[in-house]
Amino acid sequence: MYNNDKNKLLVGLEIRVSSARGLITSFVSILKRRMAKEIRITRAGSGNDAFARIRSGSIVFSFLLIMISFISIFAQKNDDVIRIDTDLVSFEVSITDKTGNPIRGLTVEDFNLFVDGEKRPISFFKPIKKNDVNRPLSVVFALDVSGSVTKEELNRLREAMQKFVKRLADYNSNFAVMTFGMKVKTIQSFTNRPDKLYRSFEKVLKDQDGLSTHAYDAVDDAIRLIRNKSPKSIGRQIPKRVVIVITDGYPVGDIVSPGTVIERANNAETSVYALILPSYSRLSMSNKPVLTLLEASGLTEKTGGRSFYANEKDLDPLFDALAEEITASYALSFYPENENVIDENVYEVEIKTNEEFIVKQNRLGFRLKTNK
Repeated sequence: MYNNDKNKLLVGLEIRVSSARGLITSFVSILKRRMAKEIRITRAGSGNDAFARIRSGSIVFSFLLIMISFISIFAQKNDDVIRIDTDLVSFEVSITDKTGNPIRGLTVEDFNLFVDGEKRPISFFKPIKKNDVNRPLSVVFALDVSGSVTKEELNRLREAMQKFVKRLADYNSNFAVMTFGMKVKTIQSFTNRPDKLYRSFEKVLKDQDGLSTHAYDAVDDAIRLIRNKSPKSIGRQIPKRVVIVITDGYPVGDIVSPGTVIERANNAETSVYALILPSYSRLSMSNKPVLTLLEASGLTEKTGGRSFYANEKDLDPLFDALAEEITASYALSFYPENENVIDENVYEVEIKTNEEFIVKQNRLGFRLKTNK
């Protein structure tokens, strides 16, 4: 259910690892040039193909011995780096006050981490600050075109999403666009080119697919797209993974269950945000938001996301709040107590702050098992 995602959160260690990799790469390049030169000399001087092959073979063998020795020394000197790379269990949290405003500037001393109720030390902490080098994002828009969302709403959405994309351009962001009704379609796979995204938003206006609203199937496909197609790292940073589902909040006809989608989102460390459009008011006698089926499923809450209600004509403030939410977060990690034990138990993790802030985790627990 919750994988111990390895090879992550190496901020602060990446310089050491990348430097060593750079040395190895340079070393390989030098040896390759030397090998090619010696092989040419041998062949030119001997005229004997067999002797040339033996000579070049000995060079390759010597090269391998040197490389093995070098890597062995590197591993011995950097054993702590290798151990951290494989054992850390990572979480990401967003912190808000009771009114939903993001809280920035917290330190590791402001957090407490519990595994199955027992407090554990935080081994790694990284606040994602507004003035830092902006963390990259992988975002999938999943838009409801079943007919429950009106043409007017889709037009306003297109304009708001274009501004949203422009605002997040500095974050090395990659976006994809999907639509769903009776079927789920990928309109645009991951790209960082605004022109492609704007064209895909135009296509959405022409893509109407009524009768059913396969919202859970769409989020499931979006998670799969993130796992398979989004960049694994950008500028030595792991992108924050986000699905933004835009709908009236009433899924109909899905094949995949909400529980399965939540599990897969947690495994992929993906947060799901829902933008609930005003269509819900047609089912209510008042303009007050009612709890939709999508929200009742726990899809946003259990993946570290949040629901936003679009009850105004202007969607820009809503997307501004969404941008603030997904770009303000904290990365925490720790060593599990039984790190050498591989089992199928789910370990529940709860992260709290000293102040009574609202903490949203990108997943609720983890499993100690190998990634095969």
